[in-house]
This record gives sequence, structure tokens and C-alpha cells, in this order.
Amino acid sequence: MSSTDAALSESLSSIQINDDQLTAAPQAPISSKPSKVTTTSSAREWTEDMQHDYERILSVGEECISAAELKGLILAKGRGSGHELGFNLYDGFEPSGRMHIAQGVFKAMNVNKCTLEGTNSTFVFWVADWFALMNDKMGGDLDRIRTVGEYLIEVWKAAGMNLNHVVFKWASDEITRNANQYWPIMLDVARSFNITRIKKCCQIMGRLEGSLTSAQVLYPLMQCTDVFFLKADICQLGVDQRKVNMLAREYCDAAGIKRKPVILSHHMLYGLKAGQEKMSKSDPDSAIFMEDTEADVERKIMAAYCPIQEQCIATNTLSSSLSTSDDAGKESMHLKVDALKNPCLDYIEHIIFSPPGATFNVGSEIFSNFESVKKSYLSGTISEYQLKTDLIRALNELLEPVRYHFTNDNRAKDLLEKVQKFKKDANVLVAGEKGNIRRLDLKSTGTIDEENHVVFAPFPCATPTLQEAYNTLKLLKMGLSNKESSGIVLYLPDWTARVCNYCDGDEKIISAYYSVFVTSIRSLDSDLMKNVTVLKQSHAILVDPSNYWVSVINAGRFFMLDDVMGENLVDSDCVGRVIGRLMKIADIMALNTATIGFLNGPDGRSEMNLINRYFEHKIPMLLAPKVSLIEETSLQLQERTLDVHKTDNDEYFLLDDAKVHGKSKMKKAFCEPGNTSFCPPLVFLTAFGPSEVSIERSTENGGNVTYHSHTQMEEDFQNGHLHPGDLKTVASSIMFSTLESLTKALKDDTEVMQALKALKAYAKKKSK
Repeated sequence: MSSTDAALSESLSSIQINDDQLTAAPQAPISSKPSKVTTTSSAREWTEDMQHDYERILSVGEECISAAELKGLILAKGRGSGHELGFNLYDGFEPSGRMHIAQGVFKAMNVNKCTLEGTNSTFVFWVADWFALMNDKMGGDLDRIRTVGEYLIEVWKAAGMNLNHVVFKWASDEITRNANQYWPIMLDVARSFNITRIKKCCQIMGRLEGSLTSAQVLYPLMQCTDVFFLKADICQLGVDQRKVNMLAREYCDAAGIKRKPVILSHHMLYGLKAGQEKMSKSDPDSAIFMEDTEADVERKIMAAYCPIQEQCIATNTLSSSLSTSDDAGKESMHLKVDALKNPCLDYIEHIIFSPPGATFNVGSEIFSNFESVKKSYLSGTISEYQLKTDLIRALNELLEPVRYHFTNDNRAKDLLEKVQKFKKDANVLVAGEKGNIRRLDLKSTGTIDEENHVVFAPFPCATPTLQEAYNTLKLLKMGLSNKESSGIVLYLPDWTARVCNYCDGDEKIISAYYSVFVTSIRSLDSDLMKNVTVLKQSHAILVDPSNYWVSVINAGRFFMLDDVMGENLVDSDCVGRVIGRLMKIADIMALNTATIGFLNGPDGRSEMNLINRYFEHKIPMLLAPKVSLIEETSLQLQERTLDVHKTDNDEYFLLDDAKVHGKSKMKKAFCEPGNTSFCPPLVFLTAFGPSEVSIERSTENGGNVTYHSHTQMEEDFQNGHLHPGDLKTVASSIMFSTLESLTKALKDDTEVMQALKALKAYAKKKSK
């Protein structure tokens, strides 16, 4: 938690708010009972201006979670607080095409309520161009997405949004400039939730579970990250975004963040046709759009669904409409019970009467509140024709400044023409098909020199083992004989480890593991490691973070979620494991990989298949790496049993084992006479011993013997010519020497010893 967050948390804890102070404006019913907070003598006095700010901001939402927190926020950071920066409201918009009236006029009115002069608030608009890319908008062309974003900003300017306290931030720019801040937050968010929880958020993208791409799972994780990256005090988005905003509050619990963002969810306007829960950009007649002509507005409103009796929409009409619409199978986007669901009345309530003091003229009568209009219409005093005629007039008055701006402002006019051309262009090129593949290219940046044989280091744990080191060396040695590669890279996937929740996602523990691990394998095979470039993933990504994460997103766009999960991931698993597999594809592209070695296992096979598919079908212009699966060498000392007295330390060697363990653990190792199918001493001699092994023994036991091959030694043991005790003696000597060398290498480096201490402390903590 930052010092600012900590100070605010302390400030909020000193405020007392009584339940009877929390009366919401009629438009904003509160869903939960506000909690009381303790007071101190230093608490500021609640003023009448603050109360007005509170009621005005609260009126924006159909739901507020929570009103008590909103009041505390205004007291701590609002007008007269002396807080230099005030408080931030946030909304994100995806540049995905046309803007309808809810995004345009309705949003402008809500922003103006929240940023009235003196309120001490700033509204941050997150121009979510990368999100549009994930959702495959504009054919995945980021340049066109950017143009659409510029056009939407021009719409808001013309629609009357007061920009004095509004900031527009482009996701691609801000994330790239602050990659070292943004992506670690995203990694932490992803490791905190399982796949099931993130699937529940995907309604925000208009997708049902069975049709999700992997990129669409990344979408809510990044949206949750935005809240904290932008230091948002209030999430002011639509009810359709409620689930992902609640995810941000849940993340606060997981991350130990005391000050949760206030969720202020505004109403979702109905579509103009019967049964449409919301407007649809794919159906031009479901909404009024900001560039609609007067004739368009008249035609759409006159044809709009406009019932008088509730049962007309509460029965079969709704169910039949939903069953064939885009909303089929989705939850309602509305929190208030409304059996009438009249879109014309909805426009009048939430657009026409949105500004403070607004009126609505029907014929010669002037109405000052929505309820009186509704009552008159339902009673028949106002006819449907009268209601629609004057709604058309009022809407055209709101849209006229926008039409004027896009007719007379050259820049706005040019943007509109481009956007209209994009809509007509049915052959939008998809990213990656224009000969310009978006990826991190470590060769071109000078980080690595040639096409490489790449080995990914194992994921970290509290107790690094000799087996992990040996198998990694085994994979690295493959690079010496691969003619396709001219260099060998050991890649330390620290950020993937974080997102997959290894070592509880603790950056320090993950870094400590890799420090011990690399030092150890250099000690075990110094000649090999002289030819190996060790590269940390987080350092590599930050060389060109924008292109790296675009390549992750593009891989996610290509694969359906079920494809990436494969057979060995289930919904209860950490969603970070899905992101980790997409990152593996981006890593391979970045490393100019000629060959790569995987250990034969479920994860290795799944990742290999994804890599092969992506290169073959999506980026055939890049040479796919040659992927080899090799069998893991087991260095287990004991057979897996249910013996409760057997400790883990008896089952394997640790990289920091004292040299005496070379003898003590080997003495306890399983070594059944004649059993070569599981014989740890034989395995260790093969792995760490010399090619020629001499065994000293008495004449009665056959005398001294020298084996010139491990195969010969194995045959003698199987035939009973080599006793288990003699085999263990020579294996113990080899392991004593191996652990002695490891201990010296680790102790000679002060930083590595500090890393070891951190790992031991973490292991002790986890064992409690």
C-alpha cells in the first residue's frame, strides 16, 4: 500500500457517519446498509456543500457500494479537505465504433454532476484501445482503434461535457510508459482468482462462457488492474460493469488494501425494441446514435416500443424477444424492478430529466419531474404520439450541437469521415496479417545475438532441489548438439511464476529462488554454463513491453479459452495459469527460438501443442521452433509410500543440503538387491559420477572392481554381483563431493546467502 493510501485509510477510520445521514437521492437506491466508522476529535465537520456534492454524485448511480464510503471519501478528499489532488472517478470506454446516446449525452451529464466546480474531483477517462484489440474490434487494427477513440472524445466535447476536470488517458500509452507498475498489478490480480470467478465477469464483453477467447479472460483482469493503476477512488461505470468492479473490491481483500474503490453504477438504457435489456451497436434501430440525423431520430422513436400496461412486457413478449436476441442467456442489466420496461419513458427519466432543474414540455404543459410524466402517460392524459413527438424534439435539441461540431470543425469532420469509412470497409486486416507482427524481438534490441536453443527454468518453490537443477542442465545440453541453434538461453520466467501464484506470487521469494538456482547449476556444470545466456523474463519484457503484451493479447485472440486450458486445467484453477500459457507463446516469439526443450509431462505437452498451432496457423511467416520432449530424470531417494514417519527431506536432495547429507540421505536411500527399475544410487552415479567407477571391497566379497560403463555396473547389480552396500558407498562419496561443491558456491556469494535465508524463512512460514 502506498503512503497516500495508508494516509487515506487512517483518515477514513477517524470518521463517524450515522445511518440517518445516509439518505440517498430518489434516483439512487442503496443496496446495502452503510457501516459505521469510529470518530476522533480531529474529524472535519460535514458541511452543507459536502452534502450537496454527496447527493449529486450519488444521484448518478442506480447502485452505490457503498454510500458510507462515498461520504467518507468526500469528507477526506473533497472540497475544503486541503487534499491537493482530490479524488478520482474513473470510467473506461472501448473505441469500438459508433457512440449511442447513453455513452454520449447521458455520460456527459453524469460527468458534469460528478465534477461540478469546487467538488475537488477529477474524472479520468480510460481510452481502452488495448481492450478493443482484445475484443477484436476494428479487425484488431490498433491504428484504426486509436482513430475511433479520437472521434469519441470529439463527440463528448460537442455534447457539453465540462472538460475542466476531465482527463483522457490512452491505455496503450499509459501502460507502456508505466509497464513496471501496471503489469505487476495485473499479475497479482490474476493470481488472486480462479477461472470460474473471471468467467462470471465476461458478461461485460457481451460474451457467454462457451464462446470465450483467452484474450477475453485477460480483459476483466486488466480492467480490474486499471482501477488501482489509475488510483481510482470511484468506479463510475454502467451496471453491466458491476461484476468486474466488484472484482476490484474483492481484490482489495486478497491484497490487504484497506481503502476499497466506491462502485457507482449508472443505469443502462433499454434498447428501443421490445425486450431489449440494453442498446445494441449491432442493431442501428435499437438506439439513438450521436451522429443520427433529425430524420433518423424521428423514425426510430416513432417506431420504438412504448407500452402503457406492465403485462405487455412482463409476459411472453419479453421471453420471446430475449430468446432470439443478443441478451439470451445473460443476466439482467438492471437492478431496479421495472415490469413496464418502456424505452421512451426510460429516455425521458434518465436523459431529459438528468440535468438538475430540467423540465420536459409535452404540448403546452411543462413537467418538472419524471413521475408526473409517467403518471400522465399511463393514465392516458398524454398520448403515445404526443409523448414521442416531444421526446423527438428534446433529443434533437441535445444532438444538434454535436451535428454542428462535426459539420463545421475540420478535425472532427475528418475523424467522422474516417470512422464512417471503417464501417463500410468489410476487409479490415487483422493484426499479424499485414506483414508486421507485433512482438518483442530481443534479437533486434541487442539483448540476444542469434537464433537460440531455449530452456525455461522450473517454476520456483521454497526448497530448490537437485533434481530441478539436473533436469534443467539436461535440457540445456541439448543445445550443444542442435545444429539449428547458435546460442543457448536459460530463461527465468519470474513474471509467469507470479501470475501462476508460485511462492504466493511473492516477487522477493521468486527472485531468491532463481538466484540460488542459477548459482547452483553454474557450480554443477561450469563449462556448459559458460555458453549459456541467463535471461530474466521481467527484464526482457520491459525492453519493449508494449509489443510483448500485444503479442500475448493476439495469442489470446487466436485461442479459445477451452483450448488453452486443455485437459489439465479446470475452472477451479488459478486463472493466472491461462495467462502464463499465453505468455509462453509470446516468450518464444521474443527469443528468436530455433529449438526448445520441454520435459515430457501434461504441461509440457499442452504448451508444445499451443506453440505449434499458433506458429502454423497464425504466424507462418515466422519459423516455428523445433520442439523436443525429453523424459524427466527422477532423483527420488525413496519410493512413494504412505509411511507417516518418512520426511520429505529423506526423499530428495536440496541444493543447499549440507555435504554430510550426501552420505546420510544416500544411506537411507531405497536400494533393493537386483532391482534396477528403481535404484536411486545407480541413478545418482549415472547423473553425477565419472564414466569410470572403482569400488573397493574385500576379497571375500569379490575384491576391488572397476566399471568402465554404467551399463556394466547396472548389469552386475541386477545379477547380484554388486551388493547394495557397496553401491551406496560409492554413491555416497559422489554425493558428498557434489554437495560440498554446491555449498561452497552458495556461501561464496553474499547475495545468494541472503536469498537462501529468505527461502528458509518462507519455507518455515509455509510449514506452520
